[in-house]
Amino acid sequence: MSYSDCLSDLLCGEDSSDIFSGESPGCSTDLESHDFEEESSIASFIEDERNFVPGFDYLSRFQSQSLDASAREESVAWILKVQAYCGFQPLTAYLSVNYLDRFLYSRRLPTDGWPWQLLSVACISLAAKMEEPLVPSLLDLQVEGARYIFEPRTVRRMELLVLSVLDWRLRSITPFSFTGFFACKLDPTGDYIDFLISRATEIILSNIKEASFLKYRPSSIAAAAILCAASDIPNLSLFNPEHAESWCDGLSKDKIVGCYRLMQDLLLDNSQRKPTKVLLPQLRVTIRARTRSSGSDSSSSSSSSSYKRRKLNNRLWAVDDKGSSK
Repeated sequence: MSYSDCLSDLLCGEDSSDIFSGESPGCSTDLESHDFEEESSIASFIEDERNFVPGFDYLSRFQSQSLDASAREESVAWILKVQAYCGFQPLTAYLSVNYLDRFLYSRRLPTDGWPWQLLSVACISLAAKMEEPLVPSLLDLQVEGARYIFEPRTVRRMELLVLSVLDWRLRSITPFSFTGFFACKLDPTGDYIDFLISRATEIILSNIKEASFLKYRPSSIAAAAILCAASDIPNLSLFNPEHAESWCDGLSKDKIVGCYRLMQDLLLDNSQRKPTKVLLPQLRVTIRARTRSSGSDSSSSSSSSSYKRRKLNNRLWAVDDKGSSK
């Protein structure tokens, strides 16, 4: 009995002669089908992305100063610091800012600083729960120059408010939904895919504080970022941004070109600007013990802990559920 005969009972309706004939299946058809499905998915993302961004007049509110652009910029900067400190994915930081902007479009915050801080903590906590395998405690999230420290139950109540305003739609469409696809379109050979995605991610996060990008949707931001990343590669630097419209149905040439030029201007401005050091208050206080005489370890530890508590109480504010400061 041949080997194929032994396995004939295990075959599910196929002809055993086809299985063991040595002929390879039609791979090209499968690849073409996969490409079509992927492009259809990207097109559906482009169609749905308007449901996961603030309204069209959101930017005008900052321009008219009905919303505080500096407060938003400060909140986004703090979110980026927490993302870097905790080692979160870039997507987590972008989602946090996306939640913040969508909330601000629907609800107004007082001009005082602590509501903005509370909203920022709630947004990055929700984003981390969506994307990160390990999420720090709510107290551990409040690091990197946070001016207020909120009790966990206060943050959880703010999370519920954000969820209610966003109608529980946290799985948003972001520029990272498009970067891999656009990188393949720009570089079909695949030689620079990893660099394009990595560099585009850096560009997207570096510009997320700028309110001017609020008028562009995620697909346009992703396409512009990939084009800016390609400008660092000699073989791809001559690509015309106007041709990016052909990457997928639903893309807007004017939006991509406008976003690309804005990114290029900001990249040029940042390269010409000299780096400056900004001193921020630190949550962690490092004490170097100085002992003039030998003493017990327990008394030294107790003294150091007491000093730390006094230091933190002088620098930080704790806000309880009623909004009062302690």
